[in-house]
Amino acid sequence: MFSGIVEEYARVTGLEKENENLNITMTCSFVKDLSIDQSIAHNGVCLTVVSKTDDTYTVTAIKETLERSNLGLLKVGDLVNLERSMMIGGRLDGHIVQGHVDQTAICTDVEEAGGSWYYTFEYELNKEMAKQGYMTVEKGSVCVNGVSLTVCNSKLNTFQVAIIPYTHDNTNFCNITKGSVVNLEFDIVGKYLSKMQQYC
Repeated sequence: MFSGIVEEYARVTGLEKENENLNITMTCSFVKDLSIDQSIAHNGVCLTVVSKTDDTYTVTAIKETLERSNLGLLKVGDLVNLERSMMIGGRLDGHIVQGHVDQTAICTDVEEAGGSWYYTFEYELNKEMAKQGYMTVEKGSVCVNGVSLTVCNSKLNTFQVAIIPYTHDNTNFCNITKGSVVNLEFDIVGKYLSKMQQYC
C-alpha cells in the first residue's frame, strides 16, 4: 500500500523489450537501500525490483500494465515518480493508494496561478465503471502519476488539480505539459462505497 507522497523522481537509463514485457532500468538516490522483490510505485504503478547494480535497479512491466498506464511511453532520460511502500505505523499523509492504475488521462491545460499551477486532465469515461467509483468528485482524492492530489472543478470526465511549487519541482509534474499522458488511480474508498450502494 502507498500514500501518494512521492519521495523523488528516478531517471530512466535503459529500456529493454522482452517478449510482451518491458524491463525498465532507472537510477535514484536510494538504489543502495533497495532489495530484490521490493515493491515500489512508479508513476503510481506498483512494480517489483527484479535486479540492481550499485547505481541502478530494474523493474518489469507486463503487457496489461503497459496498456493501462503511461509506462509504455517512457524514453531513456524520462523522469518517473517513486514511492516505496508504506511502513506499518507510519503516517498517512496522502490517501490510501494501491498502486493499481485504473487508466490514463491527457493533460488538456496548464495554467499558472501566482506561483502555483492548475493542471486540467481529461480521461475516457466508461459509464458502467463510473457507477463503480471510477470517477472524480469535488474535493475528493485522486492519484496522478503516483501523486496524491485533491480534485477541483470535477466534471463528467475532466478535473483539475492545484500543484504547489514543491510538488512541481520534486515530481515529474515539472515535465507535464498540454498533451502529456498521465496515470490515474481513483479513490479506493469511493469504489467501495459505490459498490455497496449497488448491492446493499
